[in-house]
Amino acid sequence: MSPSSTTPSDLEFVVRTIARTAVDNEREFSELDAVAGDGDFGYSLARGFEIVLADWDTLDRSSPSEFLKKVALVISKRVGGTSGPLWGTAFLRAAGAVKDKTDLNGADAVAMLRAAAEGIKTRGKSDLGDKTLLDALIPMTDALEKQLHEGDPAVGPAELAVVAASTARGAADETTGMQAMRGRQSYTGERSIGSPDPGAVAIAVMAERVAADWSARD
Repeated sequence: MSPSSTTPSDLEFVVRTIARTAVDNEREFSELDAVAGDGDFGYSLARGFEIVLADWDTLDRSSPSEFLKKVALVISKRVGGTSGPLWGTAFLRAAGAVKDKTDLNGADAVAMLRAAAEGIKTRGKSDLGDKTLLDALIPMTDALEKQLHEGDPAVGPAELAVVAASTARGAADETTGMQAMRGRQSYTGERSIGSPDPGAVAIAVMAERVAADWSARD
């Protein structure tokens, strides 16, 4: 994610890690969703990302944008409930943010995350503070952008991944005290207060896995 070292292979690593995390945490995400939702979040997410992993070797890698488009298509078709359109839109908007690019840098990483968040806002008619995954995704993106603007040459992709993970985790924890304003959990009103948002937690767990595996990868 630093200007000189983010590459298409880094993007593939992140997407594959996200997919594995969704599959590995199916039960945990569903149990968290069951507190105030319908309990299918983990199941839905895992089924879609299982197909991403199964089709991994056949995904179009002609460009970062085409790669993300193919992932978006799989998710949109295979992930059930409200998660499919939201996560599919996120990957599709991220693809649009790097259209016609072959090499990626830190600014591109932020642009992809920002575009994904804006897509989710539009598709889900939600925003920061509504107790959704945006409450982890947007602060995480802001933190990455801030680090990149500071331009510390000692901060490389592995360090940026740690910043993303710690920010996402703190932001996800803060959703515990919020009342859900969108999605199935919003139907429960004040009962949604007292547990973190499953989508925000998923973003945090995925970011933490990326950070841990990136260090091992380096």
